[in-house]
Amino acid sequence: MTTLSPRDPEPTATAPTQRQVDTDSDITRVAGVAMPVLVSLLALVLMLGSALVLAFIFPDVGTSLNAALLGQKSFWYLTRASAFVSYGLLWWTMALGLTITNRMARAWPGGPTVSDIHEYASILGLVFGAIHALSLLGDQYIGFGLIQIFLPFASTDYQPFWVGLGQMAFYLMISVVFSFYLRPWIGGRAWRVIHYLSFGIFALALAHGIWSGSDSGSIWAQLFYAASGISLGALTIHRIQVSTRPAKRVVA
Repeated sequence: MTTLSPRDPEPTATAPTQRQVDTDSDITRVAGVAMPVLVSLLALVLMLGSALVLAFIFPDVGTSLNAALLGQKSFWYLTRASAFVSYGLLWWTMALGLTITNRMARAWPGGPTVSDIHEYASILGLVFGAIHALSLLGDQYIGFGLIQIFLPFASTDYQPFWVGLGQMAFYLMISVVFSFYLRPWIGGRAWRVIHYLSFGIFALALAHGIWSGSDSGSIWAQLFYAASGISLGALTIHRIQVSTRPAKRVVA
């Protein structure tokens, strides 16, 4: 085996071609979209596995879980739970977006990391929003069909206006999520304009939850809506104040 002397030139690595760089970039983008979905599916499998273990160890608890998961109201429980998860993720991604330029966020965990979490949270929020809508197809009480699910304001039997606001929020959320991947083609200015729709999406989702949600009468739901709305309002005001504050002059 030959050894290099200190005077011998060090071997240089071959620079990657542009095609390799583009391929790696495409793989990274696909992984970025697929990873949150896979993580959510893994979490769902783990929750179902835990439920089966509890059902085996504690028969009484298993009977209750069986009635909840496989009973007549299982789809109703699923749509209610997924609604709050989707709304919570929407609140989280907006809070991250409003604090992404904050000094503390830049210090830890760092601007790029916060940006990635912001993107993935919005994807997960969209996934759980779809689960919230599609699970209504299995609920026999309301009896929604495909038209009532996909066509805004087509629900004539249950709160058509407030349900329609939620449907509009979902469709607008799709455009915001996909704008992450269209930014190289539409430009930064158009991307920011589309992202401003997030404020309208949150307002529509909040109104949808308050006036059409079956849990809106509960204290915990009211506190959840109040805390999320007030906190985002405060973050928005702070962001406006920071963005309009004149830059400090550096004295030499």
